Amino acid sequence: MEHNPINKIKIAENPGLMEYAHTSGGAVIRPEDMGKVKGKAQLAMRQQTHEQINKIYRQMELLALQAKEVQNRVEVSERIYNAAMGFEPIIGHIYYLYEKKDGTDILSMVAPNEWGRKFSFNQFLAKVFLLADHTWKVEFFEENDRTDTIDLD
Repeated sequence: MEHNPINKIKIAENPGLMEYAHTSGGAVIRPEDMGKVKGKAQLAMRQQTHEQINKIYRQMELLALQAKEVQNRVEVSERIYNAAMGFEPIIGHIYYLYEKKDGTDILSMVAPNEWGRKFSFNQFLAKVFLLADHTWKVEFFEENDRTDTIDLD
């Protein structure tokens, strides 16, 4: 029987589970500062969630803008359908909305520059295009001598 020169008192049963290096050449094991680790993790989490929240807010703003555009199309469509018209509008055609002298609206196939001296309306309101969903795209809008371009697509 051979003699084991290693002293059993100086040997660990499970050296891989020790909190410190078990040999003189072993790696230095230092306990982590858990406060520092948690702080870094929290900072990363906050930055990531802040970015995600900002992205959601931008999406909400876009959806609100799209909803407003649809609402504007509905309002313009209501005004046009309440206007006097002596014809049935055809999808994909351009028409012109005028305000008559009595304050009511009328939809016409005649453009403002085609009336000549016989322009008998209070004002030209809008150049409109009938869409397939029977709402109207406003290509030009004029109200109270103010000119705006409104694209409701």
